[in-house]
Amino acid sequence: MAVTITEVAASRVKSFLDNRGSGIGLRLGVKTSGCSGMAYVLEFVDDLNPDDEVFEQYNVKIIVDAKSLSFIDGTELDFAKEGLNEGFKFNNPNVKDECGCGESFHV
Repeated sequence: MAVTITEVAASRVKSFLDNRGSGIGLRLGVKTSGCSGMAYVLEFVDDLNPDDEVFEQYNVKIIVDAKSLSFIDGTELDFAKEGLNEGFKFNNPNVKDECGCGESFHV
């Protein structure tokens, strides 16, 4: 089981953590939400939980709780600019369907 991050996304996470002034990494998880059932959650991590899995690339730690890992195993976290919009992108091979607004997914 693994979660990966692109070099571009890692650079953005480092920048956010530097601006924040603290934190050991970024938590990637899922929650029940939206019209397709699940939505991604990103938050800074200051302390690890006992059930956390830690994946590190480009000197950035991505922390995933055990419950979320089953839904996002194999996911690549990327960061992209598209016109005036920019943000993290989730390349998740487990997604079977996404809602029309792009806010939620189903596995």
